[in-house]
Amino acid sequence: MNYSFIIRRAIPSDSEAIHKILLEAFKKYQKVTQISEDVEALKETIEDIKIDINKNYVFIALIDNIPVGTVRLKFLENSTALLSRFAVNLNYHNIGIGKSMINLIDKIAKNMNLKKVFLYTASKHYDLVKFYYNRGFHIDSTTKEKGYTRALMIKDF
Repeated sequence: MNYSFIIRRAIPSDSEAIHKILLEAFKKYQKVTQISEDVEALKETIEDIKIDINKNYVFIALIDNIPVGTVRLKFLENSTALLSRFAVNLNYHNIGIGKSMINLIDKIAKNMNLKKVFLYTASKHYDLVKFYYNRGFHIDSTTKEKGYTRALMIKDF
């Protein structure tokens, strides 16, 4: 089946839908990586998402007006940005939504003359690490400060 989707900047009224996507995706993330405590994304409230929409670049992917994915970009010092809260509804994996959201981030990074975009992901989530590698990211380092091994992945521009 061919799906047609759009990705646009999120607005505050998208917060509840984004929250639902994040809960589903990060519960799976937690299960796959065998993390015992809730990851930060699972603690985020709808109000937190509204605040982030007003402060940073938050995107939502839609198929026939149904929210199916989300990603965030926070601009930092030294021409860098943090990619976070990347999630796609489990029923819509492997149809290009995630790739398209990362392509959009790449386009923004180039247009804003960023030097690098970075993200953190559980190093045990092999499919996700592989996905990021295939999008041009590499592992720069790892840390256990959150109670599990997280990989700092960087993409240079």
